[in-house]
Amino acid sequence: MQSIKLFYPIPNPLPGSPSSGQVLAIGDFDGLHLGHREVVSRAAETARKLGAPAAVMTFHPHPREVLGQDKYVRHLTPVREKLELFEQAGVNTAYLVRFDVPFSHITPSQFVEEVLIPLRVNTVVVGFDFKFGHKGSGNPDMMCELAAGRFAVEVVRPYCMDGIKVSSTLIREHLERGEVGRVQQLLGRSYAMTGTVIHGAARGRQIGFPTANIELDDLYVIPSNGVYAIRLELGGESFAGVMNIGTKPTFEDTDTRTLEAHLFDFSRTIYGEAVKVELIEFIRYEQKFSSIDELIAQIGRDVEQAKRITGHCAEKAENGVK
Repeated sequence: MQSIKLFYPIPNPLPGSPSSGQVLAIGDFDGLHLGHREVVSRAAETARKLGAPAAVMTFHPHPREVLGQDKYVRHLTPVREKLELFEQAGVNTAYLVRFDVPFSHITPSQFVEEVLIPLRVNTVVVGFDFKFGHKGSGNPDMMCELAAGRFAVEVVRPYCMDGIKVSSTLIREHLERGEVGRVQQLLGRSYAMTGTVIHGAARGRQIGFPTANIELDDLYVIPSNGVYAIRLELGGESFAGVMNIGTKPTFEDTDTRTLEAHLFDFSRTIYGEAVKVELIEFIRYEQKFSSIDELIAQIGRDVEQAKRITGHCAEKAENGVK
């Protein structure tokens, strides 16, 4: 898959755009949840039927961030991961449009004439609630009118689960409550974050539960403070573990949040290594303990629960580990 950065205004036609036309899915796609995947899959399916390339257009920074909604500074899927997911979905070209204040002021007509027409699209695929143009004044019906027969417009109905529309906002709300099991259902995969293992205060090792302190490599939406069963990917291998997200109130009085992962039956030194953490299940909220012994006892219970959740004991038995 090729990835192309676009800056408004766009040359007409855009050099390299297919002269025979392409099928283009458009959206923010933060999280690339099941609803988003429905839009992208429809574009890929239509492209196959037409014998045309499948493309995606998304925006960076997040439009809501540019328009002053600070919570959208953090992402469910940073750009790099979003592009990887597009490729897995069978997309041939991903257009990453720079979203800034001038771009936010273009009219719906300008969006069609000066963004879509230069890409030589023959079909545009959008969600039912897609908005475009200044202050979101354009909708799918208006896009059909502005297309004026030059390209087709396919509108994907809302994707619902248990009668509720799947959305990035809904996923963010579940993460704020630590409900990663529900998030996994809405995404169709585990919520994951990537980063690098850094040095910490080594308190985990001192109390018998050594941890890998993880510095995230992008501005992720970080779930609620608490303890989670996890899978950690490192160098092509996957390890079960338990992770605390929070401020370590038993030891410190600070607002700084950290991610500390304890991996089961793991003794390697991995400082500086790149890792990916998949959150499997929420165990409990972070709390302050009255003594270190009380904390150690609770961590022991957390570890046993996380082992059951991740099937770590079963894995050891299958591998003949005693």
